[in-house]
Amino acid sequence: QVQLVESGGGLVQAGGSLRLSCAASGRTFSSYTMGWFRQAPGKEREFVAAISWSGGGIYYANSVKGRFTISRDNAKNTVYLQMNSLKPEDTAVYHCAASSKSPLMFTTRVDSWGQGTQVTVSS
Repeated sequence: QVQLVESGGGLVQAGGSLRLSCAASGRTFSSYTMGWFRQAPGKEREFVAAISWSGGGIYYANSVKGRFTISRDNAKNTVYLQMNSLKPEDTAVYHCAASSKSPLMFTTRVDSWGQGTQVTVSS
């Protein structure tokens, strides 16, 4: 397994941008599909995006498609989530996750979780 630490959350106005980072420890990072979930207060955890080990396979939730971009740098053991055109409904704790599954099957098995970073979008 890998250990995951997120950073980059904060408070931003609607229409603004943030970039989240997730640093992973462990030599097997490049073998994992990486992705992001989010959880808003009083709501269930929601899938956001996933990226395959090579970066060639990417999958987004419909709610963020066209606004968010996931990427990874295997040399730095880091995955990113660039969030543009943010909306108040994007407010949530964002969790980084690692899975041995493909991006399309990412939600069926998560092997490691980060502790989360808060994103707050004001209207």
